[in-house]
Amino acid sequence: MPDLPTPQDATEAALFSECWDAVLSYADLCTAGSSAAGQLAAEAFSAGIREARETEAITFRSAGRRPARLPRIPLLLTAVRNTAAAWEESGQGHKLDPDLRLWLNSDKAARFAGPPLQRPLALRGLRDMQEPDAALLWLSEVEALPQAVVARRLGLDPATLAEELTQVRGVFRDRSRRNHLDTPMDAHCRSYARLLDAVTRSTAADTPADLSRHLATCVNCAEAAACLRLHGGGLPGALAGGVIGWGGLAYLERRRRAAEVRLGAGRPEAADAEAGPPNPGAHKARVVRGGLLVAAVLVSALALAVSMMPGGAGDGTAADGDASDRRPVADPGFSLPVTAATRSPTGSAQPSRSAPREDPPEPKDPEPEPQGTQSSTAREDDPEPSPSAAPACEVVYDLVNEWPDGFQATVTVTTEEALDDWRVGWSFRDGQTVGQMWDANFAQNGSRITAEAADYNRTVPAGGSLAFGFIASWEGENSPAADFTLNGDDCAS
Repeated sequence: MPDLPTPQDATEAALFSECWDAVLSYADLCTAGSSAAGQLAAEAFSAGIREARETEAITFRSAGRRPARLPRIPLLLTAVRNTAAAWEESGQGHKLDPDLRLWLNSDKAARFAGPPLQRPLALRGLRDMQEPDAALLWLSEVEALPQAVVARRLGLDPATLAEELTQVRGVFRDRSRRNHLDTPMDAHCRSYARLLDAVTRSTAADTPADLSRHLATCVNCAEAAACLRLHGGGLPGALAGGVIGWGGLAYLERRRRAAEVRLGAGRPEAADAEAGPPNPGAHKARVVRGGLLVAAVLVSALALAVSMMPGGAGDGTAADGDASDRRPVADPGFSLPVTAATRSPTGSAQPSRSAPREDPPEPKDPEPEPQGTQSSTAREDDPEPSPSAAPACEVVYDLVNEWPDGFQATVTVTTEEALDDWRVGWSFRDGQTVGQMWDANFAQNGSRITAEAADYNRTVPAGGSLAFGFIASWEGENSPAADFTLNGDDCAS
């Protein structure tokens, strides 16, 4: 890690080791190359550590009064975003991702540096929490670390960690609700504030139609809904998007994949590896064991070579016998995919073994021709599928992001006919539940979901497309949506 600050003690050294991987992961998203990613990560890491140390010094001088600040990892991630903004201003924007440059010059980026009451709700809610509680929430929800690893990092009891996490989620919701009420808003938004609080508190409450339409058009209230609704799997995305900003969902997906790789099946020592840097003694022992294995393989190879040397008629016949014994074992394995090419009899044992197999595969070899005639006759006999053979609409269902209990998806529908209004329906096969939707109003009845046009996107020209997105929860399986319809007519997907 070039030009990084020196740890003050062993505790800070462990924090550096834990945070550097997260900083480098987000810096890689923000830049156009690996060298630029390393440079951005190093500058942001140094700036973030300086900010953390200055905040801690202010805390000590102010008789324990803690100023509002983020936990260590989200603090460093915001430092990456701020450093990228400084690069853009200083003429180094060519090193950054093009989409990030557009975002940095938009109103979305200005929210993170604007007045405190105008900043994203998740950022304000996390900053208002006690740092240990905020760290517990971030490590569990965004970094996707197992509870045992989180407990070890924060010095908590693994037996009570689940209960503490539930309480911390409630604290975050209370902070978000208070900040939402403190946010300057018009009378229309304020009229929905209490209703939004009541709906998001219950796991079974249905969202009223007027509130659903309002959330589809108001960004601030939609962000509040994501922070207040702790069930449904939308909290990780709300935290990552509200605290990090650009690339928050992509970073969330990277961290979940990294956690799966580090702590996946077949790696029992992965959890122990989180505790600190590699053990040189253990590495040396692995090298010694590897050398012994190599030596054993060489000795075995030498013994095999000596045994195969021509030493007499008995050895020669034994070698020939081994070779003849190996051929029947190898041949059937390679003849299975090419039975049509191996029908000429080459021996007495193989034809008898492959003869019963030749009859069933024979209809399958010329199957393209009979199968085509069968499908065409089936279409002629059954007139019902003919109208749906050329549907007037096509649907693209895109799974944007997925986490253990939720996912984000988008639906894009292309229509051949012009529409004055639209209603898209589909079915979920695994009991998925939609919790939030944008650019459309939705209703769910069992496994069937209906999305209706918002006020601003009702009309669609001929050959045009409509699109909307949503966040939903799932358990067990998360099969793609199916049976799409547009205004009651079937769509091809």
